[in-house]
Amino acid sequence: MVSQKVIVKNKSGLHARPAGVLTQAAKKCSSNVQLVIGEKIIPVKNILKLMAAGIKCGTEIEIQCEGENEEADLKEIVTLIESGLGE
Repeated sequence: MVSQKVIVKNKSGLHARPAGVLTQAAKKCSSNVQLVIGEKIIPVKNILKLMAAGIKCGTEIEIQCEGENEEADLKEIVTLIESGLGE
């Protein structure tokens, strides 16, 4: 398993559109992708759980990837979040 912490930069946090972008990218990953916020573990491939987490701008999240191509998947997801998820 590999992981990296990032700060959510989107002004509106992970609302529907950026959560959808993140979920679609995660579904293309061969590894299991999760967000960790405090004690919460959120499966990124599940948009409803991702949106229900209420992740706001400035929140530090930890991305965890486990499985085949985990390092490449982690890099892709972190880059996507750091780029603002298309916003």
